[in-house]
Amino acid sequence: MKDKRDKKPRDIKLIEVTTVQGPVEAEVIKSFLESCGITAFLKGLVVQSVHAFSADGLGKIRIMVDEKDYQKAKSLLKEKNP
Repeated sequence: MKDKRDKKPRDIKLIEVTTVQGPVEAEVIKSFLESCGITAFLKGLVVQSVHAFSADGLGKIRIMVDEKDYQKAKSLLKEKNP
Protein backbone atom coordinates (compact mmCIF):
# COMPACT_ATOMS: atom_id res chain seq x y z
CA MET A 1 0.00 0.00 0.00
CA LYS A 2 1.43 3.35 -1.04
CA ASP A 3 1.57 6.23 1.37
CA LYS A 4 -0.23 9.41 0.22
CA ARG A 5 2.94 11.35 1.02
CA ASP A 6 4.68 9.56 -1.86
CA LYS A 7 2.62 11.51 -4.38
CA LYS A 8 4.36 14.42 -6.02
CA PRO A 9 2.53 17.74 -5.72
CA ARG A 10 0.74 18.76 -8.91
CA ASP A 11 1.73 22.07 -10.40
CA ILE A 12 -1.23 24.37 -10.66
CA LYS A 13 -1.73 27.15 -13.15
CA LEU A 14 -3.85 30.00 -11.80
CA ILE A 15 -6.23 31.82 -14.11
CA GLU A 16 -8.24 34.95 -13.33
CA VAL A 17 -11.92 34.09 -13.21
CA THR A 18 -13.18 37.57 -12.32
CA THR A 19 -12.13 40.96 -10.94
CA VAL A 20 -13.88 42.98 -8.23
CA GLN A 21 -13.42 46.36 -6.60
CA GLY A 22 -13.26 45.59 -2.90
CA PRO A 23 -12.09 43.01 -0.37
CA VAL A 24 -15.60 42.28 0.96
CA GLU A 25 -16.94 41.31 -2.47
CA ALA A 26 -13.75 39.33 -3.16
CA GLU A 27 -14.15 37.34 0.06
CA VAL A 28 -17.81 36.60 -0.71
CA ILE A 29 -16.93 35.25 -4.16
CA LYS A 30 -13.99 33.28 -2.80
CA SER A 31 -16.21 31.71 -0.11
CA PHE A 32 -18.90 30.90 -2.68
CA LEU A 33 -16.44 29.16 -5.00
CA GLU A 34 -14.87 27.23 -2.13
CA SER A 35 -18.32 26.10 -0.95
CA CYS A 36 -18.72 24.63 -4.46
CA GLY A 37 -15.42 22.73 -4.15
CA ILE A 38 -13.21 25.19 -6.05
CA THR A 39 -10.10 26.53 -4.35
CA ALA A 40 -9.78 30.25 -5.01
CA PHE A 41 -7.02 32.78 -4.37
CA LEU A 42 -7.18 36.56 -4.11
CA LYS A 43 -4.58 38.68 -5.84
CA GLY A 44 -4.24 42.41 -5.25
CA LEU A 45 -5.15 42.79 -1.58
CA VAL A 46 -1.92 44.61 -0.72
CA VAL A 47 -3.02 47.83 -2.42
CA GLN A 48 -6.35 47.69 -0.58
CA SER A 49 -4.59 47.44 2.76
CA VAL A 50 -2.49 50.54 2.03
CA HIS A 51 -5.11 52.66 0.22
CA ALA A 52 -8.75 52.17 1.13
CA PHE A 53 -9.95 53.49 -2.24
CA SER A 54 -9.75 52.55 -5.88
CA ALA A 55 -8.74 54.83 -8.73
CA ASP A 56 -8.14 53.77 -12.32
CA GLY A 57 -8.34 50.12 -11.34
CA LEU A 58 -5.61 50.45 -8.73
CA GLY A 59 -7.62 48.70 -6.02
CA LYS A 60 -9.00 45.85 -8.09
CA ILE A 61 -8.80 42.37 -6.62
CA ARG A 62 -8.45 39.42 -8.96
CA ILE A 63 -10.05 36.10 -8.06
CA MET A 64 -7.84 33.29 -9.31
CA VAL A 65 -8.62 29.57 -9.71
CA ASP A 66 -6.75 26.55 -10.99
CA GLU A 67 -7.13 26.22 -14.76
CA LYS A 68 -8.84 22.83 -14.30
CA ASP A 69 -11.61 24.60 -12.33
CA TYR A 70 -11.90 27.68 -14.57
CA GLN A 71 -14.93 26.64 -16.67
CA LYS A 72 -16.89 25.44 -13.64
CA ALA A 73 -16.07 28.61 -11.67
CA LYS A 74 -17.02 30.86 -14.60
CA SER A 75 -20.30 28.97 -15.03
CA LEU A 76 -21.15 29.18 -11.31
CA LEU A 77 -20.46 32.92 -11.21
CA LYS A 78 -22.55 33.48 -14.35
CA GLU A 79 -25.49 31.62 -12.74
CA LYS A 80 -25.23 33.84 -9.65
CA ASN A 81 -24.96 37.10 -11.66
CA PRO A 82 -26.64 36.63 -15.05
